[in-house]
Amino acid sequence: MGKPPNLYAFPGTDELAPSLRAFVIDAQNTALERHNIFRVGVSGGSLPKVLAKALLEKKNGDNELDFDRWEIFFADERAVPLDHEDSNYRLVKEELLDKIPAEMGSPTVFPIDVRYLDDIQEMADQYEQTLVKSFAARDSVKIPMFDLLLLGCGPDGHTCSLFPGSPLLRETEAWVLPISDSPKPPPKRITLSLPVASHGIKIGFIATGGGKKEIMKQIFDTEEGHQLPCGLINTFAQDRVSWFVDYPAVEGVSFPSRRGNL
Repeated sequence: MGKPPNLYAFPGTDELAPSLRAFVIDAQNTALERHNIFRVGVSGGSLPKVLAKALLEKKNGDNELDFDRWEIFFADERAVPLDHEDSNYRLVKEELLDKIPAEMGSPTVFPIDVRYLDDIQEMADQYEQTLVKSFAARDSVKIPMFDLLLLGCGPDGHTCSLFPGSPLLRETEAWVLPISDSPKPPPKRITLSLPVASHGIKIGFIATGGGKKEIMKQIFDTEEGHQLPCGLINTFAQDRVSWFVDYPAVEGVSFPSRRGNL
């Protein structure tokens, strides 16, 4: 048995942000030493706002973030135009990318190809090819290993666009999967597969608010919760996973959390 995931709990997002920042910077520096590029996969929801709070509020004039060497991919995306209100790209752009000061550099960002909005299988295939070009030829890399995956947790335990009970959770070969019937609108999406989503060198979940406490109890304290998408990533990635949560999100959770800083 490996080591369990790390669960870090804070009074609120103001206290959470500096530790999330330190976590991201550590992942960045390790990646830059290894291959001079930092490949990050991000999801949408409330994550971009918390991430922006962590990354853009510089402390003591530090300049530790090197956005010029970041490559940002999307852990999942909705089959909508990039300026649509449901677009994860738009959310990340408005919350984070547009607010990065020029002196901090500019990430390379890989959105979906909107020419394939009406053909989500082709959209998924094209996004997989985008990953192939960045991570190496498909035949030499079985599964792309992101330097960092930053994910959210839905109230049903879904993450990316991998939903509880979905047959997509059984996929072992594809890197990117199409979804035509998401239980949460919009119905048409693409998502990283479970093997890719659980294969990151570091994986950070952000979950805040009292609305998450029931699902957090399931994920961390029950066998059934271990079969939910978030629970499966915990199981597969073990201590490569770190959860950043506020106190309301872990109220009543028995799994031991570390309170305060990393």
